[in-house]
Amino acid sequence: MKIKQIHHVAYRCKDAKETVEWYVKHLNMNFVLAIAEDEVPSTKAPDPYMHVFLDAGQGNILAFFELPTQKDMGRDENTPAWVQHLALEVGSMDELLAAKERLVAGGIEVLGPVNHTIFKSIYFFDPNGHRLELAANTGTPEMMQKLDDVKWEMLEEWSKTKKAPKHAAWMHAPQN
Repeated sequence: MKIKQIHHVAYRCKDAKETVEWYVKHLNMNFVLAIAEDEVPSTKAPDPYMHVFLDAGQGNILAFFELPTQKDMGRDENTPAWVQHLALEVGSMDELLAAKERLVAGGIEVLGPVNHTIFKSIYFFDPNGHRLELAANTGTPEMMQKLDDVKWEMLEEWSKTKKAPKHAAWMHAPQN
């Protein structure tokens, strides 16, 4: 078996309507589907929910569950806020910078662009507290090949030492 693509990725939201409107307005996603049930199909638990689906482009679907009878949303307090995030690719640096301008104009605090050498990113939070990243690829085929050549060695070294391997230290060297 080989995975064809991600069918959808689902997160929890505080308010389904607010979430759909935010993603439509700020990230230009299309609202494609809503499903509401009083019982969870997989577990048969009596737990009403609204499940909304947004088109993130290229067949990628971003979904959210509003769960009105559950405790308020939280997050994994043992994981730093910067770790869990959804990264979405844009077509160019011009698109990335234009997106930043639109988000800031919409009252959203945006960090970046951050230079990751092979891509540049901006970071911000949706109304549910989920961290989002918009990324524009900037890596050359040569850069990507250099990283591909060392990925297994890096993983093996990390597995043994739990210290950052230096195989790709060139990515963090000062750039002119």
